[in-house]
Amino acid sequence: MTKIKNNSPNIVPFPKKINVGEREVEAIVFAALEPLDVDTIESKISKKINVLKTLEKLQIEYSTRGINLVCISKKWSFRTSETLSNLMSQEKTIEKKLSRAAVETLAIIVYHQPVTRAEIEEIRGVAFGTNTLDILMELNWVKQQGRKDVPGKPIQYGTTNDFLSHFSLQKLSDLPTVEELGSAGLIDSTNVDNAIFGTGKFYKEKQQEKKENIYENIDEMLSGTLSSEEEK
Repeated sequence: MTKIKNNSPNIVPFPKKINVGEREVEAIVFAALEPLDVDTIESKISKKINVLKTLEKLQIEYSTRGINLVCISKKWSFRTSETLSNLMSQEKTIEKKLSRAAVETLAIIVYHQPVTRAEIEEIRGVAFGTNTLDILMELNWVKQQGRKDVPGKPIQYGTTNDFLSHFSLQKLSDLPTVEELGSAGLIDSTNVDNAIFGTGKFYKEKQQEKKENIYENIDEMLSGTLSSEEEK
């Protein structure tokens, strides 16, 4: 009976054995907090060996692993393989509170949009830093919405869909009115001019809702009248 030779054994070989000196060099470099030169490594091992030759041998052994032994400026250290560096990156979200100026600016844009920088400063009664709008735009809560048709053509600003999404709003008119904010004790409505509070897109949506409510009431009245006549 002829035996068939298997040229591709399914047995995974164990890593090659290394001698005591190589183990010591490996351990010292691994435990070091910073890259080490050859002299420093020689001063820490128990046996007299060719440290440079040992390091070069270990470098070859680790060349195909997730951790590589590298030499930079004649100092040795273990580093994550360059091909796996993307796995080591970590993204961390840092939450920062908006400044009072940013919050006030956002509120004015929300209720008065589209609005220019000069109009924002006029409503606030104070000028604000150039980075205030930049912060709101980086958050993608505010964006430029064309230019106002007045001398100088100033840029107008308004809110984005990301703003609505972040605050779980379907539309701008879902925001509370000045009367609702006053009733909740969040603002002193006696010091707020209603004529300038609800302007722009927010005001238009509110007016549209009022019209829709009127139409709904008319429909209900007509439906009720027709039902009464049919019953007769």
